[in-house]
Amino acid sequence: MAHRNRDIRLVVLDMAGTTVADGGLVEEAFAAAARHLGADPDRMIDHVRATMGESKISVFRHLFGEETKAQEANKAFEAAYAELVDDGRVEALPGAREAIEELSSQGRTVVLTTGFARPTQDAILAALGWQDLVPLTLCPADAGGRGRPYPDMVLTAFLRTAAADGVRQVAVVGDTSYDMLSGVRAGAGVVAGVLTGAHGAEALRAAGAGQVLDGVGQLPGVLA
Repeated sequence: MAHRNRDIRLVVLDMAGTTVADGGLVEEAFAAAARHLGADPDRMIDHVRATMGESKISVFRHLFGEETKAQEANKAFEAAYAELVDDGRVEALPGAREAIEELSSQGRTVVLTTGFARPTQDAILAALGWQDLVPLTLCPADAGGRGRPYPDMVLTAFLRTAAADGVRQVAVVGDTSYDMLSGVRAGAGVVAGVLTGAHGAEALRAAGAGQVLDGVGQLPGVLA
């Protein structure tokens, strides 16, 4: 594995749970959205946990069925999450910024991806002071609308940055099964899970993680 790792030119990193501490904010915002629609959050929370990392609108389509309800739930979710961000509830995971800076100084291009909509992603980046940390950040809409577990965001990062000669020079890193699946489906040379978020080592490996790290801080060392 080591010799291949050295040739990783593009690193596609998830945000919440991987580089950004989630601290239950997704579940809080989800509960607020469910209540907004008069639904019982407790009956839906298991599905939300199982599908962490997926595009949020997809989760709401599954839960509410009809498009207008799903869109309304998604809007309520985004508003609730934005409020939590405004309250200063979002912080970087320990060592995340340093890891991103180290990867960049190793000559690798880093892209941050999310299952959130763009306004939420921008609010998180602004709250952390990360607007200029990486050359590109992507949400599902930037990749034609399909979020994880589809490979579209990874492949969009590959196409837009032109940082790698082929998909084997891409590393995909995240904390959910869906992150791993998106990396596998994109043909990434390295698919690594981190244990700072939603899913445990077993679930990450089952979804295709080639390695599981305690946190993103270990990544520069692993790739070097």
